[in-house]
Amino acid sequence: MLIEPSIEFIDVPLVGKLGTHKLAVYEWGNKNNINVVFCVHGLTRNGRDFNFLASALANDYRVISVDVAGRGKSDRLADPSDYNYGTYVTDTAYLINKLGIRNINYIGTSMGGIIGIMLANNFPGLLKSLTLNDIGCLVPAAGLKRIVQYVGATGFESRAAAEAQLRSRCSPYGITDEACWKDMFSHSIEEIGGGRARLAYDPAIADNLTKPLVPIIDVNLWPFWEKVKLVPTLLIRGKNSDILTHETAIQMQATHPDFRLLEIDNVGHAPALMDTTQIWAIRSLLEYEKPPFDYLLNYESLTSLKMAKEKITSVIPKKMRDFINYIIGKNKN
Repeated sequence: MLIEPSIEFIDVPLVGKLGTHKLAVYEWGNKNNINVVFCVHGLTRNGRDFNFLASALANDYRVISVDVAGRGKSDRLADPSDYNYGTYVTDTAYLINKLGIRNINYIGTSMGGIIGIMLANNFPGLLKSLTLNDIGCLVPAAGLKRIVQYVGATGFESRAAAEAQLRSRCSPYGITDEACWKDMFSHSIEEIGGGRARLAYDPAIADNLTKPLVPIIDVNLWPFWEKVKLVPTLLIRGKNSDILTHETAIQMQATHPDFRLLEIDNVGHAPALMDTTQIWAIRSLLEYEKPPFDYLLNYESLTSLKMAKEKITSVIPKKMRDFINYIIGKNKN
């Protein structure tokens, strides 16, 4: 059952400029819980994308998500050039300080994952764990070009047209439950009068992505990887992703001493984090300091899962055994 979060609007200064902008911050669970999960969404999405994940974790964690500037209920920025990672990272750091939270379990989808990588580099020791949802150390230009093709279009003649467009854009997420689609629609579409509707983000966020005469090229984040190696990390990847390749994921796994990899069949960019399998993978990172054997969360085949089951011993906590048994049962079909 979904839990409705509280919402707070926090004034955040824009670095180097006068004035502030309001960011919408959502919370689930007990505000006094020191076990904190902090979630940040993708480029055109919003903080309510984590409704299902947060509801599943709320009994055990204080879960926080944010609408990044220009998305959801947060203010739109007057100058489109301020839609950049400098703004996003400083905004997020300001919120974390304002909320007084430390030792954070950070979860970031796509853009949110890049923000997490930057936080790990700029604020050592801030993150207790890091979940990267379909984003890695090399972002291919081909995937970026696909996103650029639609990101600036937000207005539609009807709500039905907006829903159809959102369903098309988000089809790679792997959403199969209509209830999940309806929840997404309810937080991603705004009525603007005359029967028209728009998606809940500022189309000006596209300006920095589509500069004339500036070619779209691969984005190399490998220089930031060294600091991330200090943080226990889970990488979730849709097997059909055009933003994170299997080769990049494997290279990240090979170079990180405390790393889990979950690759999901029939999903592209980016997994919705609404599915029980994905939620359990995240919970496993939150609850256990280190997996009992290296490939525990690298579910590339049913064969490896059966091997994992054979290696289960009494030293593996019951919740972890239940998780493996659940995944194996799910893959039998």
